[in-house]
Amino acid sequence: MKSISDIEKQIKQIEEEILNTQYNKATEHHIGKLKAKLAQLRELLERGKSRKGGGKGFLIKKSGDATVAILGFPNVGKSTLLKELTGVETKVADYDFTTIKVIPGMMRYNGASIQILDLPGIIRGASVGRGRGREILSAIRNVDLALIMIDPNDIPSQLDEIIKELYAAGIRLNEKPPDIKIVPKSEGGINISKTVNLKISDRTVKAIVSEYYINADVIIKEEITEDQLIDYLAKNRAYVKAIAVANKIDLVNDRNIEHEIILNGKHWEVIPISAKEKINLDLLRKEIFNELNLIRIYLKPVDGEVDYTRPMILKKGAIVEDVCKNLHRDFVNKFKYALVWGKSAKYPGQRVGLDHVLEDEDIITIVSKR
Repeated sequence: MKSISDIEKQIKQIEEEILNTQYNKATEHHIGKLKAKLAQLRELLERGKSRKGGGKGFLIKKSGDATVAILGFPNVGKSTLLKELTGVETKVADYDFTTIKVIPGMMRYNGASIQILDLPGIIRGASVGRGRGREILSAIRNVDLALIMIDPNDIPSQLDEIIKELYAAGIRLNEKPPDIKIVPKSEGGINISKTVNLKISDRTVKAIVSEYYINADVIIKEEITEDQLIDYLAKNRAYVKAIAVANKIDLVNDRNIEHEIILNGKHWEVIPISAKEKINLDLLRKEIFNELNLIRIYLKPVDGEVDYTRPMILKKGAIVEDVCKNLHRDFVNKFKYALVWGKSAKYPGQRVGLDHVLEDEDIITIVSKR
């Protein structure tokens, strides 16, 4: 078993080799292999440090229809925002590290109960454990949406730093897992099958995969980068949706705020708010609800009136069967048909089955077998 210092030394050597190797078609496969080795070593290092303590994360009990975490550097106004969105009072002061534990609150919006978590402020180097960074970042892995809160005077720099810290911790923001399938086998080496033309060569793909498998069939169905392939192979990446919020706009000229920026080829829209002065908080609530892909389903009893006061909150893409399961499992067993009114229905009161896909604000009646 390698010691932590040995692993760290090996990581530094590989990082230097990658930095000093000119990237071109001739060296692409070698750099890819080095990146795969680096990912494995970093995972070993993380596991080793976790065993020593300090990497287990905060204990968070999820509740409500979805969970959102507020993440940012200290003194950016996270606690004030939590109070305005949920009514939860926390200690607020104009100095760093006011919050030293996760503070939960519940935001009610459009009939949904959305859990909001105020996380301790992160500092530079959080991904390598500074300032309880591993614990804070590990909490992000399990939420439905990360709300990245930044200073309006330093939007590109702060957003870029936080994204990099999350990336180093294995968290991919606003990305989907690559469409790849790898089937291990007992012999035959590594074979590649693809339905698209890749910018990276087959030789590079084989070099990377060989760090994880000796024999395997690799099926690639979309354009991918070396890093995306390594992410898939590592199997410890978290894919989390995120929005960026610039707080304290009451202290700056709104026209000087960068509302749209591009970082590492990705487009980010920045929502300008003031938690203290309650500026644009309704806009933020709406954006949170939309980004969570929640839909409202209204229930109508047979021969009864629609209950508009308590919608059932489901994820976009939900089907009639999900409604039945939310009511009681017997509704699935005794299901006869459903009647649907709304955007998903071809006509009002359409008769549908369990696999019918619902849309926001649909009305549904479940008819059961007697």
